[in-house]
Amino acid sequence: MVVVNTTNHGGPDAHLVEALATADPSSRLRAAMSAGTRRDPRLTETLVARCAMEPDFFVRDMLTWALCRLPVESTAPRLLAELGSDTPQARSQALHTLSKIGDRRAWPAVSALLHDEHDEVARSAWRAAVALVPSDAEGELAADLATGLGRGDRDMQLSLSRALAGLGDAAAPVLDAAMASPDPHVRAHAAATERLRRDPDSGFTLSVEMAKRVAVAGSDR
Repeated sequence: MVVVNTTNHGGPDAHLVEALATADPSSRLRAAMSAGTRRDPRLTETLVARCAMEPDFFVRDMLTWALCRLPVESTAPRLLAELGSDTPQARSQALHTLSKIGDRRAWPAVSALLHDEHDEVARSAWRAAVALVPSDAEGELAADLATGLGRGDRDMQLSLSRALAGLGDAAAPVLDAAMASPDPHVRAHAAATERLRRDPDSGFTLSVEMAKRVAVAGSDR
């Protein structure tokens, strides 16, 4: 359990920190918004710690917004440290926030979590990696991401496809290679991803179903 420290803040800040831990999600949302408005670097630790345990999506999103409003010199080191947490939500939220901050110095630490065993952490790492990857490493990232083709359920596969599609032409060679894979699930996912890359408005579910039919038909020959 992560304990939010309320002893380092006096006056109004102490009240705000307590509000971030209240049972009412609306109150927590307002507290996170207030923290972002104040832009007080002393709140960095409290906001990051709250991200690790906050159950409400909208409050987590506001916590990220508040952290993005603080100086990167205050937030980036703390978020990078959070990537080593044993708590999946802590890692996932830190990745999400780093991607929003856009500090490319986080790239090495982010890329190390691309194959995290926890699905939500891996998905956050994919999104963050595409946002932070140096231009000369896009091909390498595409190849690394492509090793996950065929993994997980529809939502997992869609997340990976969107990440690969976000790399544009850098993903084309690895997708071409994957569409020749002996694994029909990899071929299907690669084909659906290539269609999504070429046409972002295409329906991913239909693409996957069509690609699977093609893959199965090909394996029966």
